[in-house]
Amino acid sequence: MCFIYSARPGPAHYGFSWVFGNSIYIQLHRDSPNSLAFITMAFSSLLKPTASLVRPSHRSQASCAGLHHSSNSVKLQSSVFGDAVTILQSSSLQKSGACSIQPIRATATELPPTVPRSQTGGKTRIGINGFGRIGRLVLRIATFRDDIDVVAVNDPFIDAKYMAYMLKYDSTHGVYSGSISVLDDSTLEINGKQIKVSSKRDPADIPWGDLGADYVVESSGVFTTIDKASAHKKGGAKKVVISAPSADAPMFVVGVNEKTYKTNMDVVSNASCTTNCLAPLAKVVHEEFGIIEGLMTTVHATTATQKTVDGPSMKDWRGGRGAGQNIIPSSTGAAKAVGKVLPELNGKLTGMAFRVPTPNVSVVDLTCRLDKSASYDDVKAAIKYASEGPLKGILGYTDEDVVSNDFVGDSRSSIFDAKAGIGLSKSFVKLVSWYDNEWGYSNRVLDLIEHMALVAATN
Repeated sequence: MCFIYSARPGPAHYGFSWVFGNSIYIQLHRDSPNSLAFITMAFSSLLKPTASLVRPSHRSQASCAGLHHSSNSVKLQSSVFGDAVTILQSSSLQKSGACSIQPIRATATELPPTVPRSQTGGKTRIGINGFGRIGRLVLRIATFRDDIDVVAVNDPFIDAKYMAYMLKYDSTHGVYSGSISVLDDSTLEINGKQIKVSSKRDPADIPWGDLGADYVVESSGVFTTIDKASAHKKGGAKKVVISAPSADAPMFVVGVNEKTYKTNMDVVSNASCTTNCLAPLAKVVHEEFGIIEGLMTTVHATTATQKTVDGPSMKDWRGGRGAGQNIIPSSTGAAKAVGKVLPELNGKLTGMAFRVPTPNVSVVDLTCRLDKSASYDDVKAAIKYASEGPLKGILGYTDEDVVSNDFVGDSRSSIFDAKAGIGLSKSFVKLVSWYDNEWGYSNRVLDLIEHMALVAATN
């Protein structure tokens, strides 16, 4: 077993590590204040037992002949592994072509990344209001996490039997792999765990406290303001997470600004699926090169609000046209919302959407003017470093010839497509990033809740 450490200049804050053969390569920046922490993280990852991996995941591999070029090395004996540790002090970074890293491949078999437990002595107990696309997937995903316990679901339009059916069978994500049974009109049993079912129209009437739910996922699409969502607190809920953009609730994107959450924020928004895709990408590009201004287009899969055939839509005439027959231009606030989670980009981004006749997976096109001169390869390298380091599990990277269906069931918020983008000049680039607008977003809803629980526990 061999460890190789390489100190190198820029980009500003990102480092990465990868496995090749029997060696672990750790690449950090010379001035990074987090170098020791990153090395510790890399060592710790080796100690995790492989038995803890429930399903296979694709590890990145590398071929880096350039690492042996003009480097001074010192061998140390490791008391942990009993093998030599080689420390390389590199004088300069090899050109991006010198190190070829296999990208993370999109897969529907990966479990969602587990965030630290809240350490409250048990799982974080949540309730779900609204059993639509997001509500059902939040429940599906939660049943495979060991840090979340769904105790109740409320939907005034769906009874227990129909809930069980809709959870089990999904035309996009397949048949649910766990066990589901209906015990009575108000109780489901999922994987041996009982979940209470209610059908209240008014959030204030849902007895969340009696049902044991501390956090509520507001996924009905109706109660999206602080005032309306706060009605859940009357029934005993402590915190509410709105699974949609909100006009006035604090907005969070995990991996971007969740650390600004404060315990006095009782109602928060998880933003939109598109903002969750765009914000991590914009964060990396802006921190490394500076974004002067940018335009975003999302090519977005069909959603439940669209019409199957032409129908009335008084506020949006084009939105009333048949979803399966048309490419429909539409508005979106996703790009402007990035300015709420990254204030330094406020007023610098805007965008629009094209709704297309596919059932799932969307893609963001960010075209932006950079403050610092950078080639497209420079931008790719910065995104790759971030995807393998501080934003791993949130931001992905691929240079394979992928299409939208390859990302169905991908739990990451944003997967950068290195081959799809292009650079016009040293300061003008088009960046492309994929996202499962259902599955990835639902994972982030739960990650945000667990982060809130962790903050509550530490305070």
